[in-house]
Amino acid sequence: MSVRQFLAKNGMTPIPHPPYSPDLAPCDFFLFPRMKRDMKEKHFADVAEVKKKTTEALSSITKDEFKQCFEKWNKRLDKCISASGEYFEGD
Repeated sequence: MSVRQFLAKNGMTPIPHPPYSPDLAPCDFFLFPRMKRDMKEKHFADVAEVKKKTTEALSSITKDEFKQCFEKWNKRLDKCISASGEYFEGD
């Protein structure tokens, strides 16, 4: 299932966001911090090991974590819309 299909199935319409808004990009507020947490302070012998550990870290993310991510993303988008795109702080 593609991301677009998943979003459509769950009643979410992807909207473009400005590239300077990392608070609106799920990779920036969920995936990258999650990956950093799993990979932090580890040393790798070679690129193959990095790929293996990265795949393991990605595979360890549960469906529930992804679901929570998209729920938070939806709330962030709603706040951005309510603020007419202006800056706001906090979740």
